[in-house]
Amino acid sequence: MDIHTVLKNVGALSSRFAAERNERQQRRALVASDFAALRDAGFLLTGVPVEEGGVWQDVRHSARPVCEILRVLAHGDSSVALVCAMHPSVLAVWLTSPEVPPPFQEAWAAQRSQVFRTAREGAWWGTITSEPGSGGDMAKTKAMARPAGGDGGYLITGQKQFGSGSGMTSYMITTALPEGETTPDLFFLDMRGVRCDGTAGVTLTSPWDGHGMAATQSHAMAFADFPGTRSAHPGHLLTRMEATGGFIPCAFTAVIVGIVEAAVEAARRNVARRRETLRAYERVEWARAEMEGWLIQQAYDGMLRAVEEGQEGRRRATQAKTAIAELAESATGRICRVIGGGTFSRSSPFGYWHEDVRALGFLRPPWGLVYDNLFEWSCATFEE
Repeated sequence: MDIHTVLKNVGALSSRFAAERNERQQRRALVASDFAALRDAGFLLTGVPVEEGGVWQDVRHSARPVCEILRVLAHGDSSVALVCAMHPSVLAVWLTSPEVPPPFQEAWAAQRSQVFRTAREGAWWGTITSEPGSGGDMAKTKAMARPAGGDGGYLITGQKQFGSGSGMTSYMITTALPEGETTPDLFFLDMRGVRCDGTAGVTLTSPWDGHGMAATQSHAMAFADFPGTRSAHPGHLLTRMEATGGFIPCAFTAVIVGIVEAAVEAARRNVARRRETLRAYERVEWARAEMEGWLIQQAYDGMLRAVEEGQEGRRRATQAKTAIAELAESATGRICRVIGGGTFSRSSPFGYWHEDVRALGFLRPPWGLVYDNLFEWSCATFEE
């Protein structure tokens, strides 16, 4: 199966999801059959390199087609698309770094093969790195990792939140501070068959009840001596994240772009029917919504080109993600004002879409941290 086949298969699923939109937007939980269908469609192969039986080549060649798959999927179901975006984003840690400096290469290669094998065999990957009070900064984790046994295993203890896909994901990455060290590192957790009632070292402390992305199951968890596997390139968390080259914000953004596209298209049909009765204010708001939708498309294409060309990919992708977050919230808000009070109805998709797109500004990195980063990048450029 190649990436074009995966896109075609996911597109067909998205069309089916869109036909069920009213029921899906009122869900407060994920449905396992959706993920089984996406697995059969080949989606899990977006997190597996070609040489391991998947469809990923490298950032330059794969960022755009993978994001296209996520964008199309978001036309049908926002929550499912966002959870799916986590899968290749998480695996990008291994996808984008086929080689590491000695003496870690052998262990790293073995771990990469292990990780990719799980995805190829049907495992969904997700993340639960955020923590209360960290402001989204992984370097400020308070979770601890204690060595356990002689095989490189660790026991993780700490509070975590925004575990999108909890209950559906087979593995989740997280960060913790290894005992006796001064900088945090990356770990992954085997969540298969784990009961979240505290009996296995993980407790569901807060089920997700968000206004937007309501069915992502982005639960909060407390871990107590829960087994974790450390990155086989220890002590290089930031290096691994930088190597992803901006792909991760592109993946999250693709979902929001897909939602805005669906909202604009649905609104356009509504506006066309009411063309002669729209007030001047409504006409202006619609024109502005369309302009913002167009700007979103330009920013999205620009971030992908920057990542493909390796021209400050992380910086430009972060800038575009932030700009699109603001534009998407504005555009869908304008659409709601044009459509009118009917958007407050649970039978209308527009209010749901407006709340869903607001998620982008809180995805890694979230608002405060992203503007800190953008400011520092700007100053560094000036100093050069």
